[in-house]
Amino acid sequence: MKKATLITTSALALATLVGTSATALAAPGKIPANYDSNAVVKFVPDDNITPPVDPTDPTNPVEPIDPTDPEGPNPGTSGPLSIDFASSFFFGENKITSKDMVYNAAPQELKDGSTRPNYAQVTDNRGGAKGWKLQVKQNGQFKTAKDEELTGAMMSFKNGQSASESTSPIPSVVKESFDLTTNGTGAVEDIMAAKEGEGAGTWVYRFGDDTTKADSVTLSVPGKTTKMADTYSTKLTWTLTDVPDNGETPEE
Repeated sequence: MKKATLITTSALALATLVGTSATALAAPGKIPANYDSNAVVKFVPDDNITPPVDPTDPTNPVEPIDPTDPEGPNPGTSGPLSIDFASSFFFGENKITSKDMVYNAAPQELKDGSTRPNYAQVTDNRGGAKGWKLQVKQNGQFKTAKDEELTGAMMSFKNGQSASESTSPIPSVVKESFDLTTNGTGAVEDIMAAKEGEGAGTWVYRFGDDTTKADSVTLSVPGKTTKMADTYSTKLTWTLTDVPDNGETPEE
């Protein structure tokens, strides 16, 4: 019994000695210690329809009213490069006259009763800034439902301005003023265009600001034109293409 006890005690002592030696030989880690992990975010093009924003404060969504259609306005186009909104123009109810007249389009009314400059809005959520071009044309002369034409009438636009909350560079082309002609199917006007590296995000092309919104879109009608006691109308087509601006400023 004494011999067995001696062997057990010796084994315990040896194990303790080996453990102590291993601890003493291990080198301490570097302090402060460093360890790397990862953080990742991925983006994809946005196909959702972008709602209209305030043309004087693009950070604020708004609900515009279509003065020509109680069921309007039409929803914006879908896709990551989209036309979100374009104003319709109402030139009022006016008395027939034989004098040359110029009529102002009413400013863009919102559902809360306030008004803003008339405007068009586009969004480029494709990723990066690939460039695009916004155009507008008038699809024929003002006519009645009986096809009676308001001969010589011409729409004019001035005080063209851009606005955005985007930090992307401003589009190279922001046309300040233009007239819409109705020869044939109507001349196409390039009104705002971004070259590659510009125009990412949501952009507004507005006619004037809060000071000039009431007289930035006009309709001139010659006094010699025969006018019926009726309503005249026409359509405007706004076209957005993915063709970048070439950097040239269009003639005014």
